Parts: sequence; C-alpha cells; structure tokens
Amino acid sequence: MKIAIAGGTGFVGKALVDEFLKNNHKVVILTRRLPNIIKNDRIKYVQWLSENSNPISELQNTDIFINLAGESISSGRWTEERKNKILISRLEAVKELLEIIKKLERKPKAFINASAVGIYGTSLDMVFTEEEQILGNDFLAETVRQWEYESSFAAKLGIRTSFCRFGIILDRDEGALPKIAFPYKAFIGGNIGHGRQWMSWIHIEDIVKGITFIIDNEDIQGPVNFTAPNPVTMSEFGKTLALKLHRPHWLPVPSFALRLFLGEMSTLVVDGQKVLPNKLLDSGFEFKYPDLQKALQNIFS
Repeated sequence: MKIAIAGGTGFVGKALVDEFLKNNHKVVILTRRLPNIIKNDRIKYVQWLSENSNPISELQNTDIFINLAGESISSGRWTEERKNKILISRLEAVKELLEIIKKLERKPKAFINASAVGIYGTSLDMVFTEEEQILGNDFLAETVRQWEYESSFAAKLGIRTSFCRFGIILDRDEGALPKIAFPYKAFIGGNIGHGRQWMSWIHIEDIVKGITFIIDNEDIQGPVNFTAPNPVTMSEFGKTLALKLHRPHWLPVPSFALRLFLGEMSTLVVDGQKVLPNKLLDSGFEFKYPDLQKALQNIFS
C-alpha cells in the first residue's frame, strides 16, 4: 500500500513509519521543511502547508492518509497564544489534507486522524467508552471536539474515517514517561497530586499495532479509544514505576504546587479519566501490553 502521513517525523509518526517499511509499504511523509539528508530512500518526503508547495501529484494513488500533525500540547505553558496555536495547527492540517484529497483522481480507502482521550473531560469515578455522549468542556476537550469535527468531513467524501483517541503513550525515550520517570531516577518520586486520578495509558507498540489493525479492518470507523484495557490510578502507576526502577515512591507533589507552576496545563497530570478501549476489544484486537507491569518491564528491561 501507499500510505501518507502528516506528522510522520514526530513521536508516533516515526514508530509507524518503521512498521510500515518493515511490511514493504510505500511511505510518503508530509512535512513543512524537507530534510537536508534523506536517510532512507524508501521514504518520500513531500512539502506541504507552504506557499509554493503542491503535493497533489506525489499523493496520487495513496491508499491511506494518517494525520498526526499539530502543535505539541505538553511543551510549554498554556498561554492564550499557545492555546490558539495548539488548536489552529490541528484544524489547519486537517483542512489542508481534505483539500488535497478532494483533488485526487482516486480517493483513499481510509482517513485516520489522531485524537485524544482529553475529549471526555476529567473524572474520578466515571468510566468512558466510545459510546460516551457527554463530553468535557475544558480547553483540551473543546480542542479535540473541533479537531474531530473537521476530520469528520472526510466521511462525507465517502472515505472510511477513524479518530484515534490516544491516552498517555508510554515509551522509554519519548512522550510523557521520561518526564514522569525522572524524579524516581533522582530518588524523589512520589504521588502527583492526591494520586487517585486515573491514568489511561498505552504502550507505543500497541499504538502502532492498533493503527495497523484499523487499516486492515474495514468495519472500524468513528472514534476509537487507544488506551490499554487496564487503566490505573496515578498512585498505582507511580508505585509500579518505582518498583521497576528500584527506587522509592515517597515524596508527593501537591496539586496546588503543580497548578501554580504549570497553570491550566496541570490538568494533564493532576486530573485524569478512566477510559476503556471497547471498540478495539470488541473488534478482536489483542493488546501486546494489556497491563502496566508488563509494559514497564518491556520498556525498562
């Protein structure tokens, strides 16, 4: 297959590209800036979202479009300017991709768009599945809601469309885990906030495996939760991580301190939600890392 990825040089994108190349797919990466050195001649880099770019010819006969593009939500304090960039970058990428798709001679088989469990809002006691109709009303929930709404126009073009609602993605070197693990490695790890908030996590390998599963299973569309089937509280996560790193779990970080330091962005670690991947499970998907101990054992082995 020929697979185009917007955001293919990011955390999830790089993992997907590696998997697709192993399976002999053709990969086209849409990027704002072309790399100076191309390390793999089986990857085609195509410039987009710039005045002089015209990616249409390079994207003819593309079977799958995957959109992971957007400003990082965790690389800086959420000022009003930054929140605007987070939202606009996502909407701009989706709209441009759909304009490209409209001009193609042959429409792709599927459009897969990144999303996030943040759409559900936060709760200590509710359980969220893809059937949930009552969504959150904070900044992150509203951002994801608009992101999915724009992406849904792909379905109106007759293209099977899926929204991958990612939980916290675990990987040794990238994503949230290195930041969470750092205080433990420094012997100062402990509960973040009260520790009762839910953490809906997923191993990076199951992200890749799950997206491949969606590509191969034409019945799957709409929102799909990408979280392991066994979410844990932040306290349980910390204790399990401490055990794997052979470090103590003892020094808590109060919620008020995090809110003071991080501002509105503190919701990413202070609040949480219990999210279950019902659609993947009901479709027969088997997680490689369904429980936290196994996932962390793999990452830190």
